[in-house]
Amino acid sequence: MKNWYHSWWAAIRIARRDAWRSKGRSSLVLAMIALPILGVSAANVTLRSSDVSTEQKIEITMGAADALVTDPGMGGEPVLQTPDGEGYTSAKEESDPSLPGEGRSANIKKALPAGAKVLADRSGNAKLRTKHGLLGTEVRELDAADPMVKGLLTVLQGRPAQKPDEVMVTTHFLKESKLKVGSKLSARGFDREYRIVGSYELPGALETGQVTLLPGAFLTAFDKAQEKAGLRGSGSSTSYLVDVDGGFTWNMVQEANAKGAVISSRAVLLDPPSKSEVPIYERDGWGTFDMSTAGQATAIAAIATVAGLAILEICLLAGPAFAVGARRSRRQLGLVGANGGDRSHIRAIVLAGGLVIGVAAAIIGTALGLLLTFALQSTLEEWMGARFGGLDIRPLELLGIALLAVFTGVMAALVPAITSSRQSVLSSLTGRRGVRKSNRVLPLIGLVAILIGGAIALYGSTVSEEVTLVGAGSGLAELGIIALTPALVGLFGRVGRFMPLSPRLALRDAVRNRGRTAPAVAAVLAAVAGTVAVATYAASDDAQMRAQYEPQLPTGAVSLQLHEGGGRDVPLARAAVVRNLPVDVQADVARIVVGNINCEMYSYAKGCGEMQLLLPPAHECPLWKVDPANPEASAEEKFSKAERRKLSKDWRCANGGPWGGSDSVLVGDHKLLTVLGIKDAAAERALKEGKVVSFDRRFIESGKVGPGGKVKMTLITDREASEKARQEGKQPPGEVKTFDAYQAPQSTKSYTVMMIIPPATAKASGLTTVPFGSYFTTEKSPSSEQKQRLDGQLDRTGTDVALYIEDGYKSPNDIVLLSLTIFAGLITIGAAGIATGLAQADAEADLKTLAAVGAPPRVRRTLSGFQCGVVAVMGVVLGSAAGILPAIGLRLAEERQQMKWYQEGLDSGFDPGSVPHLPLVLPWDTFLLLLVAVPLGAALLAALVTRSRGALARREAT
Repeated sequence: MKNWYHSWWAAIRIARRDAWRSKGRSSLVLAMIALPILGVSAANVTLRSSDVSTEQKIEITMGAADALVTDPGMGGEPVLQTPDGEGYTSAKEESDPSLPGEGRSANIKKALPAGAKVLADRSGNAKLRTKHGLLGTEVRELDAADPMVKGLLTVLQGRPAQKPDEVMVTTHFLKESKLKVGSKLSARGFDREYRIVGSYELPGALETGQVTLLPGAFLTAFDKAQEKAGLRGSGSSTSYLVDVDGGFTWNMVQEANAKGAVISSRAVLLDPPSKSEVPIYERDGWGTFDMSTAGQATAIAAIATVAGLAILEICLLAGPAFAVGARRSRRQLGLVGANGGDRSHIRAIVLAGGLVIGVAAAIIGTALGLLLTFALQSTLEEWMGARFGGLDIRPLELLGIALLAVFTGVMAALVPAITSSRQSVLSSLTGRRGVRKSNRVLPLIGLVAILIGGAIALYGSTVSEEVTLVGAGSGLAELGIIALTPALVGLFGRVGRFMPLSPRLALRDAVRNRGRTAPAVAAVLAAVAGTVAVATYAASDDAQMRAQYEPQLPTGAVSLQLHEGGGRDVPLARAAVVRNLPVDVQADVARIVVGNINCEMYSYAKGCGEMQLLLPPAHECPLWKVDPANPEASAEEKFSKAERRKLSKDWRCANGGPWGGSDSVLVGDHKLLTVLGIKDAAAERALKEGKVVSFDRRFIESGKVGPGGKVKMTLITDREASEKARQEGKQPPGEVKTFDAYQAPQSTKSYTVMMIIPPATAKASGLTTVPFGSYFTTEKSPSSEQKQRLDGQLDRTGTDVALYIEDGYKSPNDIVLLSLTIFAGLITIGAAGIATGLAQADAEADLKTLAAVGAPPRVRRTLSGFQCGVVAVMGVVLGSAAGILPAIGLRLAEERQQMKWYQEGLDSGFDPGSVPHLPLVLPWDTFLLLLVAVPLGAALLAALVTRSRGALARREAT
């Protein structure tokens, strides 16, 4: 070995030969390094491929046209827009009272340059008949055969529509409707029938259900039919594909903006103007929204931290495996030293092992990542809902990922390389272990890191508002515990005197050989600490959410509501519920309608009004009451902080608002009380007598519980006048209805229902009602299968159904906790198994001695199991203790933040509810699995895979 090149080349050759000879161990380490590289490289290619280029985005949005022109609904008034056309605003200042109203259309064609070729693209919505019933679908009128449409959609089967009675549909629509090319298609409330002649997909929206016809073939006639029937139309809007000689320049875009049109131009997107040339960027609140430097630094730090911890975990797992190889090759390494090799050559040979496996892992992981992405491209595209523009492979990024694998392999072999180079030639050749001295500096460094990390985490959770300090401090403390692991392993050895032979031997061996035990324990510690931290936080969060959970109905009850106008689909939906769920009591309800009965709830369309409960002046909350003399005065201006805090607890200021809406005032009978679980004979009697039952005493004129009250409501037909009156602190104009009412006790839990009006009373008072839905009780809680079947049938109706089944609080973290526990268990078993393999390599001479003196064969298997179990127990115990710290810190920080919001709510006059209390709950199920099941499983597995009889050979002299 004359120079570094030749020595390293020889070391690499020796390492390659050793790796090939020990295929099992090499494959294990290679898999540990290659699997993360496979995932990262596949994710890199997938994300890069899904991020389409500007050219591809242009093709998806405007096909082969030069521009896409849309109407912003500002009545042709001048607008300002961003270069990409996704953001726009009126050219007039916001304070200008002459701003146009929304919803007015502009004459788009006047905004286009002379000689431009224009293709209309009109879209609306309709409910189309399918194999199962009705399906709400986007209906598009576009000449798909026009050259400008190329790239906008991709025809997969058949052809575009060529006649007025033909239609082409997306593959997603075919999948949802169970129709096929050649089937007949029609819409509800429309007597025309169409034939499906082809299928296509939208490259940027694969999950879109859409049908395309020739211009004028559907929407206009459909809207007329719906209007004649008094129903809502398609709500169509039109955009235009434009082709202009020389392209649509930025100057042309600004000229079109002056005429009220918004333009997305191919030329502008490919060559955007400078920021100074874009007038909208001069407005406050507009501009480029790049991530701040601090945000970028935080993101980079987070990614670096995750990557660093992943590399550390792999090194801790793979390091003992390289130590196994070095220990089994100690005679070979001794021969290198005996023939003139120095310590650097020994280190080079062991490091070369990491280099060889790292390079192999980089090549295999990257190659498999590319192959996996290529093989699953269609699946990934469907999962992400958009086609890739092609596989975007960036060699430099993949090279960086591959170098990460090489770095990880070398780092994993670093400690075994240093340890091997320190052994004397004589001890290597004779197989003697020599005297091992523990490092006294490392535990001190670890202790200091624990103290500093704990202080940082405590500061972040109790003083600072930077939650990242909690994570940083906890991470530093965990690294300190890892550094302190060899000393902690020594402390575990003191309990060995109380154990039987096999576990005592296993524990003594682990303590005496901390060089191989500590990395495995640290690997288990790191994995378990993360699992325990997340599990503790999730369990505590679950306890808090369970305590704060507000059920919408009694457990097992079902509510069905349809907000669409007319309520014509309510009977169909009710029948579906009764058919699929074990219904016991059914309470049908209706809602009050003002104006056209086909108006949807809260619709602001022409002819649609609303109902509002009138609040008696004495019951108005002073915080929300508008002063006619100064209607703009806020609560902060009218009341001091102390007064606002006092008023926030006033019963008049409860629930944050004084108006009852149509969804909380229901027309129904006494059965609704049964479903809501309200056992109040007086309330039931009041409903049978035709009286209104109220659950909010603010609307009762007397404000007293019991019969004899009065409730007033206003039927508002002019919403603009109503809004103006509200802003001026006046009662809204409209017809006032007065009802006799019964006020239920304040302890009554009515869930979301504020008031019940008997049907006969509503009819006698001249109120117009339409079916709204039903409330049900069930004989038993509906099963998942019943729910899925009901959801499927309701979806096929094509109706906007609001279905709610009260199942009580369901933890969203159960599957997360189980997954984390399994992950930690696998890491624990893997690390303990590696440590056990190294222990067997070290203890081969002892095992031969035991066999020679007559020890039964099961001792070998039992010892192996206990060696594995000891490592698992030590790692799990230390990891469990280390993982609680960050969870406590995060919970304290969160409680402090919620307390701050609570105080701010009181200062503003809002009632924020009870004082925040964030419990700290330990996940005992997770602890039980980690502390008992995982070590026991690791020990049993190690015992099962260990041969009970080794080869009996002469023990070498030591």
